[in-house]
Amino acid sequence: MDCCTLGVNAFRCGAQIAAQHISRPAATTTALRLLPAAASIPARYLSSFSSSRMKNTNSSHALLINPSQRPLLPRRLGVRTFLSFIPKHYADVPPNYKDEDGLPFSSKELTAKEVVVIFGPHMSTAAANKLLRILHGRRVAGTLEDPVVQLNTMQFPKAQQKAALEYLRKYVPVDEIVNAGLRAEDELAEYERSRNPDTDAEEGVEGTKPEDKGKPYNPGYGSRLKFYKEDTKPTTTSKSVYGESAFDAIRAKNKAKWEAELKRREEEEKKAQAEREVNSGPLSPITHQEKFLKLSPSMQKWILEAQSDLEDHPDMKAWERIVPSAIFVALVVGAVVAYAYYYKPLKRSERLFPDIPPAAATVGAIILANVLVWAMWKMPPCWKYLNRYMLLASTLPKPFSLLGATFSHHKLGHMLPNLVFLWLVGTRLHDEVGRGNFLAIYLAAGTVGFLGTLTKTVLMGELATTAFGASGAIYGIIGAYFWMNRFEGFKIFGLPPPPSEGIHGLTFLALAVGLDLARLLTKARFKIDVTSHLTGVGVGVLAGHLLQKQKEGAKRNKMELGQSCGATSCPTPS
Repeated sequence: MDCCTLGVNAFRCGAQIAAQHISRPAATTTALRLLPAAASIPARYLSSFSSSRMKNTNSSHALLINPSQRPLLPRRLGVRTFLSFIPKHYADVPPNYKDEDGLPFSSKELTAKEVVVIFGPHMSTAAANKLLRILHGRRVAGTLEDPVVQLNTMQFPKAQQKAALEYLRKYVPVDEIVNAGLRAEDELAEYERSRNPDTDAEEGVEGTKPEDKGKPYNPGYGSRLKFYKEDTKPTTTSKSVYGESAFDAIRAKNKAKWEAELKRREEEEKKAQAEREVNSGPLSPITHQEKFLKLSPSMQKWILEAQSDLEDHPDMKAWERIVPSAIFVALVVGAVVAYAYYYKPLKRSERLFPDIPPAAATVGAIILANVLVWAMWKMPPCWKYLNRYMLLASTLPKPFSLLGATFSHHKLGHMLPNLVFLWLVGTRLHDEVGRGNFLAIYLAAGTVGFLGTLTKTVLMGELATTAFGASGAIYGIIGAYFWMNRFEGFKIFGLPPPPSEGIHGLTFLALAVGLDLARLLTKARFKIDVTSHLTGVGVGVLAGHLLQKQKEGAKRNKMELGQSCGATSCPTPS
């Protein structure tokens, strides 16, 4: 026999310690014998069970491994000592156990470095230790798969719960199947007792009832021949021959306590509701639900339409989220590059606004588009469309949202700085490269920047992230302009004064990139999309480099053409 498995009756009346040997491998030569439960614990160890429960050595026995071949140490018995104690068995569950508090999984809680190794950098130390305590408590109490208690861990993502379970199963081994089975046995016994509460009362012992007078007496607990000591404890409805176990009493006590707590909460809620209805004033607090109900039916309809019906992140692989958007971005980049290549500037007479400079018209149109989308965010009927196409959501990305988010801003304080930089730098770049190249840089930098954000958040498991704004596209404009003029001097309000040539464009470019890299070391990285900024400026630098090479090549060809003509007259283009 390789192992011994005890049922719920092994916990009855002084035999609780036998639960510590459940499913533990034993040597094939080890013999199993019946020992009195009261004689199996040394008196010097502290036990949570009173000695009065162990006096009846003639009525309760448990299967125990021969003490001569395996010493009964405090840790093996599961008896609480003055040393640190980590519960691992169903019998170790304390009377005051609560699922939201959990059980200790180690003598010391995890440090911040250990939490980062196990869960990553996006979980606090206190939250990690709380999750580990709750899950370890469920493993010991046998409630790991119980849906009733899942409310206490709903705030933790599935990935963090999975990582916590893997850590506990690796370093704190617990026989979860046995613990769950023991709990199921106890709950089944409780259910059977609740269905037949009068069974024990109907099953009287012979010779104890008044109608049994004159009948022969048989020795037993109910006999008037006092062969056995009278049981002074109140009778229970338990069908077990061992009587009611300590765990039955604990469970009944906890159930009664929980029912009393629920009743108290309901009474307090009713009392508070009555006070709000009677004494409600201008300063009375309003809950989120009350705020929602105070809205008009139309507003409630628009809010519900704008919300997603997803309860959790869809079960999708990383490539399923990234590849469709990457294909869309590739098509956008190809389209704008083709537009820039074949674009021919219109004559002044053919333009819609001939008196407005081309750079001002182009940049002004982009600014107007951003302002219109910002205004639409103030219109509730537009929310469902804006959330779908003007907002990048990493959990379920829509390819078009990578382009739409480039023109989307929620707050005026977010939009104004972007548009100011777009006007100051964008008009200058437009004058150098033309409308076709300018629009190609703006749209390519914006979409590729958001593709970088999507890739980073999906691979890092940050699926709750949303992103929007023209920052990535504007960083592309800045990168292209200052790279093409990286050795030119720029002055701000005449500073620095002569004889200085000014600040080189490469310095401005390095300053912009350095500020974003510095944000990665602060809490600002959780609010600012640094990834799209850096990706956008990279696209801008690449585009500026290619345009500069193209301009230098055209200039060189023109010079070579002039030299080849020499003194002869060259044909002029028609």
